[in-house]
Amino acid sequence: MKPELKKLINEIRDKSLREKVARFVADPTVKIEGKVYKGLPLESSPAGVSHHHAYPGGFVEHVVSTTQVALTLCDVVENVYRGKVDRDLVVAGSILHDIFKPSTYMEREDGTYGVTPLAERLDHLTLIVSELVRRGFPLDLIHIAGAHMGWQHGPIGPRTAEALIVHLADVADSRLNGEVLRAAQYLSRVATGMELERITSSEAFEIVRSKTLKGWNGVKKTVEKIREKRLKTSHR
Repeated sequence: MKPELKKLINEIRDKSLREKVARFVADPTVKIEGKVYKGLPLESSPAGVSHHHAYPGGFVEHVVSTTQVALTLCDVVENVYRGKVDRDLVVAGSILHDIFKPSTYMEREDGTYGVTPLAERLDHLTLIVSELVRRGFPLDLIHIAGAHMGWQHGPIGPRTAEALIVHLADVADSRLNGEVLRAAQYLSRVATGMELERITSSEAFEIVRSKTLKGWNGVKKTVEKIREKRLKTSHR
């Protein structure tokens, strides 16, 4: 298990819930008609195929960032609005809300991502809700998973403070990552005449910052540096 995920799981104070989440993350599989579906490893999987975190390792980045945003929102609720939040549910929900996305993705020979046969029948939200029920998780956590896509894109919207926090954190991180990736692709295309494929979040922020500090010439140099670094890595 990635240290980042293990650290997040250890934030859950309730021992029983912490252990159940740890087992789920260690074995994010679903069994249907006797067949076990595994998908891509969590550590190398993207969290999306096009809109956000669409690169190797994007899934873990999304989980970590969503959890950190959610915990910050918990601070706001408690310290500013004087409300009460079950942080264990928020952390567990943030960790597990997209746990079956890797099961719905496959990596093509050219390095791009597509969807698996499982994804042609069931979406990641249906999978997580059904598996949380099967594994005996608390109803309030199942609700967080089922409502994390909100009223517009899911079967039900958030009806608890914890579900609302996870939903907003998920949207915020997805939007942040998606916007900076699109910006970096645009800057790369304009500055060099071609897009830089499979841009990671760190590369994207580096490209955007280079435009802010040194203009188009800075973007061109940064993109060229990234391409050279990738070339050296591929030859090792």
